[in-house]
Amino acid sequence: MIDQISYIARIAGSEIMKVYSITDRMKINVRKKIDQSFVTNADLFSNQIIVSFLQKLTPNIPIISEENLPEWEECKKWNCFWLVDPLDGTKEFLSRNGEFTVNIAFVEYGEPVMGVVYVPVYNILYAASNNRAWKVNSIGQLKLLNVISNKLKIYKNPIIVMSRSKITDYQQKLLDNYVININNYKIINIGSSFKFCLIAEGIAQFYPRFSYTKIWDTAAGHAVAKSAGAFINDWNGYPLNYKYINEYFLNPGFQVSLYL
Repeated sequence: MIDQISYIARIAGSEIMKVYSITDRMKINVRKKIDQSFVTNADLFSNQIIVSFLQKLTPNIPIISEENLPEWEECKKWNCFWLVDPLDGTKEFLSRNGEFTVNIAFVEYGEPVMGVVYVPVYNILYAASNNRAWKVNSIGQLKLLNVISNKLKIYKNPIIVMSRSKITDYQQKLLDNYVININNYKIINIGSSFKFCLIAEGIAQFYPRFSYTKIWDTAAGHAVAKSAGAFINDWNGYPLNYKYINEYFLNPGFQVSLYL
């Protein structure tokens, strides 16, 4: 099934790129949602494609999508479901920095067991299934991702990836405490679930998140990073889980790391 999901992500990504290629930004429909996040016609086109394909592929499996939310009282009881962000990184899309993705994950009893993250601008696809993760580059070459051996390395200049969102003073204090035992580190700010994928590749070693995120922002990247051998835990040390969905569809803060 992972091949079909990868295909769906690529089709959605190609639709996003049609909008992205429009040079006149006035022709890109943008509005703010109730939670003050942005949504564009590219988000909606991508969502329509993904949901339509998934409904045909697995008609009995429900879907939670950022742009097509079911009632919380209904979906909080689901054990298995698709979790979709049709365009993760809408701000990056609008700023035209290329750091946006298509995220599709399958969640089973709280665990993201399958995931696809597609980066349309670079035509790079990351996927995970059956505890294996891989990357398909822009010319179709497949590379298995396994960072287990990287855990034995001592990085002279470790890379920390973080969101492009501005952090509060309190979050800055948390970050200062987080890096206190990490020497000669470099912080790179990147949008979307691309950050998970850089951990999965071993390009980056740490990704701390001190604020809440929506569950569809993380599930696909979570599947890729975990299948590659990374750890994804909340700040209490427990594995990030999607079993108990709260009414705002929020994750707690977490860290992705090559080390426990």
